[in-house]
Amino acid sequence: MGQDMSQARRKDETPVYDLVGVGFGPSNLALAIAVTEHNAATNDTVTAHFLERQERFGWHRGMLIDDATMQVSFLKDLVTLRNPASEFSFLSYLHAQGRLVDFVNHKNLFPLRVEFHDYFEWAAARVDDMVSYSHEVVAVRPVLDGGAVAYFDVESATGETYRARNLVLATGLRPYLPEGVTPSDRVWHNRDLLHRIHNVDPDMARRFVVVGAGQSAAEVTAFLHERFPRAEVCSVFSRFGYSPSDDSAFANRIFDPESVDRFYSAPEDVKRRIMDYHANTNYSVVDLELIDDLYRRLYREKVLGIERLRIFNVCRAVKADETGDGVRVTIESLANGERSALDADIVVYSTGYRPDDQPVLLGELAGYCRRDEQGRLCVERDYRVGTGSEVAGGIYLQGGGTEHTHGITSSLLSNNAMRSAEILRSVLDRRASGGDTRPAAEYAVSGRSV
Repeated sequence: MGQDMSQARRKDETPVYDLVGVGFGPSNLALAIAVTEHNAATNDTVTAHFLERQERFGWHRGMLIDDATMQVSFLKDLVTLRNPASEFSFLSYLHAQGRLVDFVNHKNLFPLRVEFHDYFEWAAARVDDMVSYSHEVVAVRPVLDGGAVAYFDVESATGETYRARNLVLATGLRPYLPEGVTPSDRVWHNRDLLHRIHNVDPDMARRFVVVGAGQSAAEVTAFLHERFPRAEVCSVFSRFGYSPSDDSAFANRIFDPESVDRFYSAPEDVKRRIMDYHANTNYSVVDLELIDDLYRRLYREKVLGIERLRIFNVCRAVKADETGDGVRVTIESLANGERSALDADIVVYSTGYRPDDQPVLLGELAGYCRRDEQGRLCVERDYRVGTGSEVAGGIYLQGGGTEHTHGITSSLLSNNAMRSAEILRSVLDRRASGGDTRPAAEYAVSGRSV
């Protein structure tokens, strides 16, 4: 989508975008598509540009295991819940690849993860004129006009500055490692699995230790067990066993767009209870099919008398000390406190992710942002950070930092399409009501323009 910037230039000839996005994963990709479709359907152009630190589009590439499947329906793609007729849908992608009939015959709502990633890349390539890859954002600065913050200047490591009326932060989640654990050539977070596994000699590896109880941990365990048929794979977690994810129809309503409204308006104690009630839809849980597969392997090996898959349940990894030729992992039983040591070639921590620290990136702008009594950013229903009236534009959060206000879906793909629609709608509404004198376009959540 070629964007005419003539309307967005100030007297100093600095181009001003209606919105600048920091990060270009699935969240801001969905927003870029929403902007593209809005501009194609109306005469009310929204100028947008996105900055991404990676050299090309990538989404958890280190975990694109060949047989791993998505945990969400293909209908929860980048666009369908917002615009079922979109040319950017997963079904449109399948048609373009000549696999639509084959997929239909497969009778499966959950594509391979590697296929869904290819869909993301296909969609990203169609809006790549809106993205600058290899552009890591190092600072966001307020542009003052008479004491008010009129614009945001987004500075990249390459020395370029992008001026924005609205800022959309989608910097994703950062991998979490337990305190005292330092990543190395032998100690990994699971996000690096496929990036590093080719360096491990299958004839030399004798033992792997996988720490964690969730989907990623189970996938890594199964992957290593199959790839290294001579090695022992030890799975360490504090639960008694892998817990199945609740993907039943009623529980899945927690991911419905309407559920965001109900969660947002609920009292704080109710929000906490909802998160506790439905944590098993997403956190530290595993698909039942994978649990059954791992149990079949475990039982088969007991029958054969060759036990390569070992489960250390009700245990925790206390520490991992690198030795000359490996890692010594100290395992502590939570039941009786007994400790034992495992000498491993590689330790993989599948211990999840945490939201990026948005205020650090915001720098001086963080001082304009409101916080609640717990020090968390106040976030409006439209995903806009609460600020003082002196800030003319909006600072929006995508894909992280809003779980305390918007619930489980805040960082998940399930509500991606609708979340992007709401952010774009907010930008248009605010443009119509102040700051920018151009009228907002007519749009509807279910229509093409938003």
